[in-house]
Amino acid sequence: MYAGAAIAVDLFGHATPSGVAWLRCLGAAVVLLVWRRPPKAAWRGKRLLLAGAFGVVTAGMNVVFYEAIARLPLGTVVALEFVGPVVVAAVGSRTRRDLIALVLVALGVVAIADVRIAGSPLGVVFALAAAAAWAGYIVLGKRVAIGGDGLDSLAVGFVVATVALSPLAFGTGEMWGSPRMLLLGIGVGVLSTVVPYALDQVVLRRLGQARFAVLLALLPVTAGVVGFVVLAQVPSAVEAAGTLAVVAGVALRSRDDNGPVTEPPG
Repeated sequence: MYAGAAIAVDLFGHATPSGVAWLRCLGAAVVLLVWRRPPKAAWRGKRLLLAGAFGVVTAGMNVVFYEAIARLPLGTVVALEFVGPVVVAAVGSRTRRDLIALVLVALGVVAIADVRIAGSPLGVVFALAAAAAWAGYIVLGKRVAIGGDGLDSLAVGFVVATVALSPLAFGTGEMWGSPRMLLLGIGVGVLSTVVPYALDQVVLRRLGQARFAVLLALLPVTAGVVGFVVLAQVPSAVEAAGTLAVVAGVALRSRDDNGPVTEPPG
């Protein structure tokens, strides 16, 4: 996911962040349609409405996320964005161990965020908007995963989102004149959308949304690593300590002494 985000940052010089996010959505929709070929039932009734809502929320999350990383370091944005999963996990926590794990994860994410948010208040606003959308992604994603073939609904959802957000295509003008940049844009869709979101659908069918939300704490860690390796954004000692706290919290919350977690989908 964040390898794709690193590529997207390089494309911001040729298109608006929102335009890159839309191209990512378009690329994902095309690849998913070719791969899944959703049946007619996936395009009808409640299933279409749920898939469409999921797709628009997810694509909207990507748009505000890209607007945020255009203004703030990647690791900082992902840490702020994680407020959404933290809220979902907090609502679903049931035991003292869950709460301790959640505190460790939250403290770790705050440490990873560091103090680099002062430079762009608008970037913080976009990151927090992405956090709200991420919470919606988890809740709606769980419903999609258990409501039928989640991968087919994922394809339908991104087709709906591509159409609904099509005005953002005006921010991609320069990229249409370069096959290389178009290929990179589609690559972002595959790396940041098709692969991770398809895997999310598989995982969401097997886990409750609270545990899934805590496991997402590994994403700020991954974002920090990618930011360091690809974008030369060097983490501080505090951020490194935050990474260890996140890993410890995820390990604690992932333990289950009473068999598989079963939670209601909403």
